[in-house]
Amino acid sequence: MIPHYFLYEEAVSEVEPSFLHIEPIPVRSGRHNWTIRTHTHPDHHQILVISKGGGAIEVEGTSWAVSPPALIIIPALTIHAIRFKPGTDGYVITVAPPFLRSALDGDADLVDAFRLPARFLPQQIGRDVDLVGLFASLEHEFVWSAPGRRTAIKAYLQLLAVAVRRLQEQERVRPISSAREADTVIRFRELVERHFREHASLDFYARRLGVTTARLNACCRLTTGKSSLALINDRLLTEAKRNLLYSDMSVNEIGAALGYADPGYFNRFFSRNVGLSPGRFRDRLLSDMTRAAG
Repeated sequence: MIPHYFLYEEAVSEVEPSFLHIEPIPVRSGRHNWTIRTHTHPDHHQILVISKGGGAIEVEGTSWAVSPPALIIIPALTIHAIRFKPGTDGYVITVAPPFLRSALDGDADLVDAFRLPARFLPQQIGRDVDLVGLFASLEHEFVWSAPGRRTAIKAYLQLLAVAVRRLQEQERVRPISSAREADTVIRFRELVERHFREHASLDFYARRLGVTTARLNACCRLTTGKSSLALINDRLLTEAKRNLLYSDMSVNEIGAALGYADPGYFNRFFSRNVGLSPGRFRDRLLSDMTRAAG
């Protein structure tokens, strides 16, 4: 099962969970060999700025190469994993959506900027906005117990949200789904998280959400660009890949754990979607990791 965290490998927050947390990337990633394994944050968005180094971020099964300066938006419930280059620097903000909405005074245009995963690279960011300096100023306020701390943090979040929204406008990556459609997809993905091993039908999910299967599929396509079935399959594949990479379970055991009574069916499902059999996928990934470590 994909772990759920507030901060990576911290299931229970020791800071204000309804507020915000910010820390330099090396603080957490450095002690995990610069590898953040597949996980999700069910109640918090994450916003990263990379000022040095780079690496690769896997977001919902898609791999993004990043080089500095880079800005990454990872909305709540987004399944992701990160492999930083050793020595990578920058900052990670973890923020609760209610606090973000409050900080942005309920401005729907700015709040929507954090609804979908996004990546902005040097050629997109340009030199007009000092994102690294903005994150550094926010982190200074976060650790500095001075009068007006909360107000100052909100002010920096507002500046960051404006920068993100303008980058989206520049790239014409406007969110096209409504808040109602996005909420349907969020609730759908919460249900998928609980039931994906059961291979429940789309009708099961639609009835639980109080919509038709056609409406569910439309909401998913508008919000994520993928069908509802594709999102379920992505979740199964993500769990399969995680177990192939990080567990000692056999391929047949992994298939059984994911609800496949027939090992051959699991192998065909994985091969059709990934282009490699589960065994070959495991061998290739472990080989790549060994070479990277050397």
